[in-house]
Parts: sequence; C-alpha cells; structure tokens
Amino acid sequence: MTNTEATPVLELTGIGKEFGAIRALHDVDLQVLPGEVVGLMGDNGAGKSTLVKIIAGNFRPSHGEIRFAGSAVHFSRPVDARGVGIEVVYQDLALADNLTAAANVFLGRELKRRFGPLALLDHKAMAARALELFGELRSETRPDDLVKQMSGGQRQAVAIARTRLSNARLVMMDEPTAAISVRQVEQVLGLIHRLKEQGVAVMLISHRMPDVFAVCDRVIVMRRGEKRADKPIHQTSPEEVTALITGAKEAA
Repeated sequence: MTNTEATPVLELTGIGKEFGAIRALHDVDLQVLPGEVVGLMGDNGAGKSTLVKIIAGNFRPSHGEIRFAGSAVHFSRPVDARGVGIEVVYQDLALADNLTAAANVFLGRELKRRFGPLALLDHKAMAARALELFGELRSETRPDDLVKQMSGGQRQAVAIARTRLSNARLVMMDEPTAAISVRQVEQVLGLIHRLKEQGVAVMLISHRMPDVFAVCDRVIVMRRGEKRADKPIHQTSPEEVTALITGAKEAA
C-alpha cells in the first residue's frame, strides 16, 4: 500500500514544453508516491511521450519545476535522471539478443576483478547477482539464458532487473505488454506488483485498459498536451477513461 503522507518520489509543477510554435505540453502538474503504480494514458499526440522524455532527462521543460524525493532537480541528459533513481524500460527494451540475461542486466555496468594491471570481467559475480534479482522479481529467467531465445515476459524481467541493479526509485514502463501473449502479460503485471512490493514507484504508459485497471492505483489521462484527469482507479471506469482519451468528456 502507498503512504499518502509520504514525500512524493516525483512531483511536477506547471510543466510546459514548446518546440518552436508547437505547444507539446501545457501546465502539467502531477505527483507519484513511493510504491505507487500510476497509469499514464492518452491517444497518440496527447503529450505522453514528451512528458516521459522530460522526466527521463531527454528533454528540458520550457516551463515548470521537477522535484524528486522532495528536492528540485534539473536534468540535462538521461544520465542525470538515472543518477537520482529514475529508470525507463522502453518498448523495444534495448536488449542485446546475442548476450545472456546476466550480461544484459550488467550491460555498461559490468563487474570486474583486478589482477595487477589487468581488469577482467567477473562473470561469476554478475551471474550470482542477476540470479538474486530474478529471484526478487519471482521470474523464471536464468542468468545464462540467451535473450534471443526468451519470451516477451522474460525479456521484460531482464529489463526490469537492470533497473533494480541501480536501485531505481521510479521506473517508467513504456507499453510493456504490447505484442505479447496473454500468459506473458500476466508475467509482466506480476513484475510490476513485485516492484510495488519493494517500494518502487512505477509509471505505466499503456494503451491497454485492462492492464491499467489491473495493476494501477491511479490513472492520469493526457489529451492535447494537457492533463485532463488524475483519479484513483477505484473512482473511475474504462468507459470514463475512454471518453477522456477521445475527448467525448473534457475533464474529470
């Protein structure tokens, strides 16, 4: 359960973004609490991607303030956002198919052992830590499994384990259940539950209404660069969210 009195892990105030004469975002306020799963929904062009890229450090906002764990932050690049504890699991997952699960978890963050002037990869230590992370996520993925032989659900486990390696406090997941089987969808939703249990905040960007209503505590709806709704999941319905996404209902 989330603690409504806790300091928000993420807080946006008055966030706006313009690209020349094009206004992509206008005056967006939102917050995410520790251990809370928040769904971010909206049609193509609603502003979701721009908002995610601002939080992830890809874009700087034209206006507004970002606070993380109570402190104002200014991100110039993605490494700045990762430095405070924000990780993004993109739809393409950015995994190397020809490498093992453990090698992908540690990609760019490899553990090494020193032998005098030499530094060699510590494959044993990386496999052991990857096994721990998969265990925490209750995933059947094994460190030595090749990514190219994995299901969509197993690939998501590898990508999420990578975020746990850095002790992320907020994980943003971009369409994690797109183009995978029903069984694999259940695996991915289970992984989101595991993150929540560990106190990690999750922002789920998805077009799949059943997934959002299955795992989210709250849903935020974007339309034409503005936030049109921000409601606890038990106080809304798929029908209302659909109306907000399409514009049949202006706000809630």
